[in-house]
Amino acid sequence: FTSLSTAEKISFHAKKMSGTAGNKNNSTVLQGNAQVKTESMEIRADEIILSGKDFGFINATGNVSGKSIESEFDFSCKQMEYDRETEIAILKGNVSMIDTKNEINASAQIIEYNQKNEVAYMQIDVKLVQKNNTCTGANAIYKKKEQTLELSGTPQIIKDKDTFKANE
Repeated sequence: FTSLSTAEKISFHAKKMSGTAGNKNNSTVLQGNAQVKTESMEIRADEIILSGKDFGFINATGNVSGKSIESEFDFSCKQMEYDRETEIAILKGNVSMIDTKNEINASAQIIEYNQKNEVAYMQIDVKLVQKNNTCTGANAIYKKKEQTLELSGTPQIIKDKDTFKANE
């Protein structure tokens, strides 16, 4: 199935599928080992709801996992919202995100990831680990292209036996 202005293909399957069609309310519900694959994203969950024009919105719940193919990120969480047009994913609930290219493991309660500019906004109990560096704080902005990390909310960096603390 080809959709959206980008002509990106989407495929999906599950143990059980149901849907509704109408002028304003088109949706497809995938339940049980639900999987969605686009050219840029793969998502697996207990339940996935596809809605909007050309399945532009994806809402996944329960044992959510997958990967951003273009950005080389693997992720898992309790709930995910993904807008295929803006390419923004919002991951909620015990989020784990792994930048496989740069070997960075990130965790937080909420991560909003913009695939277009490769920026992750992380909130609540943020922790990033790369080799012997551990960074923690309440909030973080990770810019993958620039390889920068901004920490706030009692930020701390532990490298080997050294600990660094600051306001930001």
